[in-house]
Amino acid sequence: MDIMMETGDLGPYKERVRTFPSMRNKSYSPLIFRVLKRMNSRVLFLLLLLVLGVIFYMGASTSPIIVFVFAVCIVSFIFSIYLTKWVLSKDEGPPEMVEISDAIRDGAEGFFSTQYGTISKMALLLGLVIFSIYMFRSTSPQQESSGLGRATSAYITVVAFFLGALCSGIAGYVGMWVSVRANVRVSSAARRSAREALQIAVRAGGFSAMIVVGMAVLGVAVLYSTFYVLLGVDTPGEMKVNDLPLLLVGYGFGASFVALFAQLGGGIYTKAADVGADLVGKVEQGIPEDDPRNPAVIADLVGDNVGDCAARGADLFESIAAEIISAMILGGTMAQKCKIEDPSGFILFPLVVHSFDLLISSVGILSIRSTRDPGVIGSREDPMAILQKGYSITIVLAVLTFGLSTRWMLYTEQAPSAWLNFALCGLVGILTAYAFVMITKYYTDYQHQPVRTLALASSTGHGTNIIAGISLGLESTALPVLVISVAIVSAFWLGQTSGLVDEFGNPIGGLFGTAVATMGMLSTAAYVLTMDMFGPIADNAGGIVEMSLQPESVREITDLLDAVGNTTKATTKGFAIGSAALASFLLFSAYMDEVATFARVPFNQVDIAIPEVFVGGLLGSMLIFLFSAWACAAVGRSAQEVVNEVRRQFIERPGIMDYKEKPDYGRCVSIVASASLREMIKPGALAIISPIAVGFVFRVLGHYTGHPLLGAKVVASMLMFATVSGILMALFLNTAGGAWDNAKKYIETGALGGKGSDCHKAAVTGDTVGDPFKDTAGPSLHVLIKMLATITLVMAPIFL
Repeated sequence: MDIMMETGDLGPYKERVRTFPSMRNKSYSPLIFRVLKRMNSRVLFLLLLLVLGVIFYMGASTSPIIVFVFAVCIVSFIFSIYLTKWVLSKDEGPPEMVEISDAIRDGAEGFFSTQYGTISKMALLLGLVIFSIYMFRSTSPQQESSGLGRATSAYITVVAFFLGALCSGIAGYVGMWVSVRANVRVSSAARRSAREALQIAVRAGGFSAMIVVGMAVLGVAVLYSTFYVLLGVDTPGEMKVNDLPLLLVGYGFGASFVALFAQLGGGIYTKAADVGADLVGKVEQGIPEDDPRNPAVIADLVGDNVGDCAARGADLFESIAAEIISAMILGGTMAQKCKIEDPSGFILFPLVVHSFDLLISSVGILSIRSTRDPGVIGSREDPMAILQKGYSITIVLAVLTFGLSTRWMLYTEQAPSAWLNFALCGLVGILTAYAFVMITKYYTDYQHQPVRTLALASSTGHGTNIIAGISLGLESTALPVLVISVAIVSAFWLGQTSGLVDEFGNPIGGLFGTAVATMGMLSTAAYVLTMDMFGPIADNAGGIVEMSLQPESVREITDLLDAVGNTTKATTKGFAIGSAALASFLLFSAYMDEVATFARVPFNQVDIAIPEVFVGGLLGSMLIFLFSAWACAAVGRSAQEVVNEVRRQFIERPGIMDYKEKPDYGRCVSIVASASLREMIKPGALAIISPIAVGFVFRVLGHYTGHPLLGAKVVASMLMFATVSGILMALFLNTAGGAWDNAKKYIETGALGGKGSDCHKAAVTGDTVGDPFKDTAGPSLHVLIKMLATITLVMAPIFL
């Protein structure tokens, strides 16, 4: 690139040596990985065998079901290693591609190290707060009967919190690690075959998905079996197995905590860089997206990895962990009320479902193969159809394995047909997931009418584009809400009619039926995460192709994959919102049960006719809007810094436009990194402090007014309203942002004037507006919803 910039010669890129700035001055691998790399291979192997031996011993001492879960997780990790070796065996292309990829990798790993260093410090502080609260809180009757004191309860919760945070961080690192190594291989493959590029991107995403889902399942299973053995569960005078899942709540809270800040920091980073690059490069200077002359282009490509890969890995990890734990709590509670002799099937059922998820998603990933026809995608075959085929295979296998799981785990002599009802609940969840994917695809894929109508609105100016995008986003909330409503009511009714009754003959399977539906919805989570990871990898590949000035035919392939990636990212966000809605409903029910347990009085309903309780609901809705505003404003402020820097470089270095001077990519990376780390604190702190402060204030007020449960009721109302408002807001933000992005991509295919036209400029404005919607505020909201549910569950005793 030095020669090109000095001479202005635009000949074949591969004929010249290009040098991109190295932004690495130290190793950015997490400490745990650096330690493992330095260890002797034989010692490491023996240590691994020892760990596996301890894990399987714990499992065998707990239940054969846990051993099955451990075995499947180990197999999935071996499969992920195979995917890694397959992806890394592909060539990286010419030197200029490798140098660009190295710059992206250095920037991504550097930001990840700094970001997670900040998050770890906040986690340590919060862990101390949790420990202090648990040391002075009241104990439940179950804890008193089992001899589980405050100190033991505090240590268990804090250990679970730190383990959840650690595993969530590792999940995020894995997501980023594979993306920064697969992007250049996809770029290189696009020079030969469109299908090969697709397959590499899918298998790279599959590696991350297997690790994320496998770690979520393994982490919960290890924690469960460890507590089971160390606490002597189900032995005389000790804790009953039904109460054990409540000890795992800290794990979900730790995962939610890290996921929220990872999503905020990564989302602010990626969209600040993207907005800054687009506004100056594409709109003001009229240069293509990912043009090497744009000083913010490396920061933009780095953002795809830290925002869409690392953050999404932590996000899905948290979703699965929260769903598993909430379902285990409800399963144990229901089994206890039904007097089921062996409740382990109902408690461990979520782990089995996700174990099968790992197996069937592996089949779906392997179903996407390369072809001998190099141009097959570009000419006759839609890459979205290929991914959809793999998803359909996974869905069919999910239906079969879910039925098998319910028959194996949920059969009981007290209600012989209950397992069939719960299998139907799972089917409801699976169909809900499929419906969410299809609805989001309809509203965000430019092959369908909504996005084409939005693109057409761009032909009359920037304002009409914005109006059309907002109206599309608002409209897109209707169908998902209807689907969620039908799913919740159907699953609850199927659970209620399962035949399971309490000692008074009342049917009590409704909530567990909803939990089973949530498990059904997430029973294909590994494949859905694979499709999500495909998006940023394809986007990075397109950037590398553009920066290395590859032939237009190669860019056409990566553009097509990038457009499909936008749709898969949007569908995954819709999938995550739907699962968050169901999981939050379960966690809300678990919160009410825990309050009743500690208060030793029934707590079955929340009356919003009480003024204080209604105010709690208002505060919950306000929290969603305020959080979204702060997240979007953070992107805006960070983007302003990038815009000013890019403009400065174009003014002070006029030779950049003629390839005679090199842009300072590292400066933009540094600006975005520092701004995003600074800006993520404020909305994140709001999410953590708000429910605790509201609950404590109204607890004090209730103490003086003679309403001992007022604090708990206000928090319940706050959680309920925040969940409803958050789901609607997240649907609006994610869909509108994805539609704006693909409307721009549709015009860039040559429609309505193509690149550089006034219509295209209006679409770029819409895409810029939608960037903080779909990649910062929207994804952070569904994490916020679940974190609010877990934090209230952990902190429930201080509201009493």
